[in-house]
Amino acid sequence: MKKRFDKAPFFLSKEDIDQVDSLVSKMNVDEKIGQLFCLVTYAPKEDEIKETLDKVKPGAIMFRPMAIKDAIRTRDLIYKYSKIPMLIAANIEAGGNGIVTEGTKVGCEMQIAATSNPEYAYQMGVIAGKEAREVGCNWAFGPIADIDLNFRNPITNTRTFGSNPKTVAAMSEAYIKGVQDQGLAATFKHFPGDGVDERDQHLVTSVNDFSFSKWSKTYGMVYKRCIKAGALTCMVGHIVLPRFMHKYYPDIKDEDMLPASLSKILIGDLLKKRLGFNGLVVTDASTMAGMCSAMSREKLVPTAIAAGADMFLFTRNLYEDLGFMKEGVKSGIISSQRLDEAVKTIVALKVKLGLFKKSNPYTYDKAKKTIGCNENLAVAEEVADKSITLVKNNRPGVLPISPKKYPRVLLYSLESQQGFAYTVRKGAIESFQKMLETEGFKVTKFNNNMGYEGRLLPESYFKDNFDLIIYVANIGTRSNQTTVRIEWAMPMGINVPIMYKVIPTIFISIENPYHLLDVPRIPTFINTYSATDTTLKALVEKLMGRSEFAGHSPSDPFCGKWDTHL
Repeated sequence: MKKRFDKAPFFLSKEDIDQVDSLVSKMNVDEKIGQLFCLVTYAPKEDEIKETLDKVKPGAIMFRPMAIKDAIRTRDLIYKYSKIPMLIAANIEAGGNGIVTEGTKVGCEMQIAATSNPEYAYQMGVIAGKEAREVGCNWAFGPIADIDLNFRNPITNTRTFGSNPKTVAAMSEAYIKGVQDQGLAATFKHFPGDGVDERDQHLVTSVNDFSFSKWSKTYGMVYKRCIKAGALTCMVGHIVLPRFMHKYYPDIKDEDMLPASLSKILIGDLLKKRLGFNGLVVTDASTMAGMCSAMSREKLVPTAIAAGADMFLFTRNLYEDLGFMKEGVKSGIISSQRLDEAVKTIVALKVKLGLFKKSNPYTYDKAKKTIGCNENLAVAEEVADKSITLVKNNRPGVLPISPKKYPRVLLYSLESQQGFAYTVRKGAIESFQKMLETEGFKVTKFNNNMGYEGRLLPESYFKDNFDLIIYVANIGTRSNQTTVRIEWAMPMGINVPIMYKVIPTIFISIENPYHLLDVPRIPTFINTYSATDTTLKALVEKLMGRSEFAGHSPSDPFCGKWDTHL
């Protein structure tokens, strides 16, 4: 399907289209190839940025979260050394915290969905866009339009708007409108849809094994809503859609099926032709094993563009991948027509965003006033208040709590290891403990070294010394893990909840909504979805009975098990 820049989502005028054609016609082949790359930066390293922009001339760069001053310094270096304005991207899927450490985290996607109000998804897009543009960002890698249909998936989880396709569609559409109202390009991801497989595409080529009919009613419906909402870009994942292939391409062998990021069939036929997407297509990170294991790197790099992706996200080795792309153009893997189409799409997006005519009105002082401002934090507070979910409360009288009712609290802390990305907030449980102590509770943190098998502390010790047991699990999704489960301490699971029949016990998960799988018979279970101090403060208000639990589970916290309801 040939790109039409006068149609959705670009709607460029004839003058704009002429500008795109003129700009691309003046580029040599090496400059065109540079435009295909979206690189990544972590800090304002001038020598490195200058060298990269001089030698590669990339079309885009993604910012990992950094301090405001560092983000602005990096932006200014990019403006200084780039001949052609660059797309500056960030994972601002939950708020401005995705690009600057001082940014507002409005709430993870599942937390937003727990409010049952798409207006908060819109506000999240608005706040993310406002804060990110202050440091130069013009490209939002969000919303996540995946559907969390498999509670065992270790990466979708709270990064999704839940398991109801209609909710995911409504929330994704609202976010797109919010962030694009701020002048940024939205990106729905990860086509053709994560959340069915229990495996992580960082580690393997994952599979969406839905029939095409079922896919169309779920993921396909969500993508159509995103496209109709005007999303300017789509990120294709390292995910195979085998039953679509079997239905429409019966001659293709299973071993020849490629992830969407490398598949001309999935990008060209399904995304562009059948769904009608006319915007920019970017691959998910090309360093993920889900892409790298499909073919040799030398072939993989140009194949992504030949298949219909317009931009190639990240590199394994910058100059080697650049060489592979150049060789792919030279050998004809990427035709001159496909190269020009991809580059024109990239430049059209830049024209759409006004990057060739905008001055830079954003200063450090203005950024400090906007990012993390009270107005934005107030929205995060509303989200926290309306999202925290009392999943079950099968022991009447446990809630509400108070220092008079339960003066002595035994706190069990369950925390996952820190990871590279999508990791938990370190120290969240300690913050919660301090909040309880400020309320007047005497809190004792459980020590895993309280004896050994045959010589453990007796049950009478706990009954005599504690009035309430609270478990807090801070175990979240992170890249390159295979499961999100509680790992209990030795000996014999010394910290497993076994005394809820004799001592009132509350289990609180501040990250992963599916811990009932491992504590099925806990009578009182709460999901907060996020571990920000804003959320923890709202949690304490609800535990103390000063605020009602208002959230609704966006997915099945009972994990389909009969005993989790007990």
